Amino acid sequence: MSSQDPDKPHTSEGKSNDSAGTRGDSLDNPDQSIRKRIRQSTPSPNRDNMPKSSPPRFVSAEELMETAKGVTNMALAHEIVVNGDFRIKPTELPEGSLEKKVREIVHKAFWDCLEAQLNEDPPTYDHSIKLLGEVKETLLSFLLPGHSRLRNQITEVLDLDLIKQEAENGALDISKLASFIIQMMGTLCAPARDEEIKKLKDIHEIVPLFRAIFSVLDLMKMDMANFAVSSIRPHLMQQSVEYERKKFQEILEKQPNSLDFVTDWLQEASDDLTKLRRINLSSPFDGGPAASGIPVLCPVSVQNRAYLKLLKWDHVHQPFPETMLMDQSRFQEMQLELEQLILIGAVLLVTFNAAGTALSGLPGFADKIKTIIKVLLAGMHLPSFNLGDALATIGEKVCAEVNSCLSQHGFTPFTTEKETVLKGQIQAVANPDNTICKLIDSRIQTFLESYLVSSHQKFLPAIPGGLGPIQKELEEIAVKYVRLVNYNKMVFSPYYDTVLSKILDKEESQLLGKSEKS
Repeated sequence: MSSQDPDKPHTSEGKSNDSAGTRGDSLDNPDQSIRKRIRQSTPSPNRDNMPKSSPPRFVSAEELMETAKGVTNMALAHEIVVNGDFRIKPTELPEGSLEKKVREIVHKAFWDCLEAQLNEDPPTYDHSIKLLGEVKETLLSFLLPGHSRLRNQITEVLDLDLIKQEAENGALDISKLASFIIQMMGTLCAPARDEEIKKLKDIHEIVPLFRAIFSVLDLMKMDMANFAVSSIRPHLMQQSVEYERKKFQEILEKQPNSLDFVTDWLQEASDDLTKLRRINLSSPFDGGPAASGIPVLCPVSVQNRAYLKLLKWDHVHQPFPETMLMDQSRFQEMQLELEQLILIGAVLLVTFNAAGTALSGLPGFADKIKTIIKVLLAGMHLPSFNLGDALATIGEKVCAEVNSCLSQHGFTPFTTEKETVLKGQIQAVANPDNTICKLIDSRIQTFLESYLVSSHQKFLPAIPGGLGPIQKELEEIAVKYVRLVNYNKMVFSPYYDTVLSKILDKEESQLLGKSEKS
């Protein structure tokens, strides 16, 4: 399994699903998310300069539905593997929605009918027996193959044929059966459900008790499902690369243009590197490709450049590469985190430059300033956020904290003039062309690129100068980033190799043409 480890080089009976009930996060409506991403990947009409994988063709509604289903299944498997916090949770209908109202009406009618039957003289147990049958099947579904004793107990006590005979003879004791069910639920539930089980014992009326029992059983089903997910994750990891590649191939066969945006993405990365190398080339060597001013490109360097571009993406106007769609939200989240980190790093850098050596090595000082900045920059990507006002407040608080620390340690506090200069430098980082922000951004990109290059080696790259105060946050992002990149490479490298082969062959032929002309 080491060859398929995206993390490299990082750093009995009873309560069988103990760990299952303590978690509760999952995809928010994965079907809707997938449909949205399918719409985003619809080819743009402006594709004159782009290589075509094959001519477009008409597809039926059935083919589209089958494709969408394949994408959804692939996305679910991918989410389970790459998201360690993936959890299944009950669907919560929107308050006031028609579906919620219909469900409430139907449930109320059912429980009212059950209560009416039990209040008859003599009582009618048709609905009660059906409920007991459902409870029996649910309890049995929680058992593992080795739980033979519990299986025998459930089957014996909740014997529906015997229960029907007792009901016909007026000898059925519903309360006794309910007590057995609660006891069995307490044996099988996760520790997180112990409190709910305890509450069941305090309910003495039959109808409210059974309503509560079914409510807790639904929670236990979620717990069991999440326990199953956590159990299969290590095994799914071994199969997921082949599974996702196979599913994507099926999509590609139905939609031959499903690599168009990938081609654009890799082509742009290749063009970027070509331009950069032209600029940086200072002394071309005679007799080699560098003589034309353009070094030879390699697939690894183009891919790494392409992955870095995902952290600078225009998600509103630029279609995301098809092979990256399932991780688009993750890359977007990292992009927002990095944008905030650039501002934090810039403010810390100008603060330490202003404070000098007096406070640079003071334990806890950097963390205190960083906390102030983080709190005031929270929500900076919301439309209502005013960055200028936030930075003005940050300037005031940073100056107050610096002066306080200087005084406490026997140094002279800032003069009014020096405070004004520092506040102005802090407010200046709002400018996209700010030199300090550009420097921090450039060094972060360099670090992430080095992290990508060293991702299959034992050593990790050193933190560039000036990024020490944000090292912890930057490394956390780098770990997530490289994990996603490595996993994506494992799944889609055959497709990238094919596309890059065409791009680099074209680049090579252009180089040869230019060298012949020169």
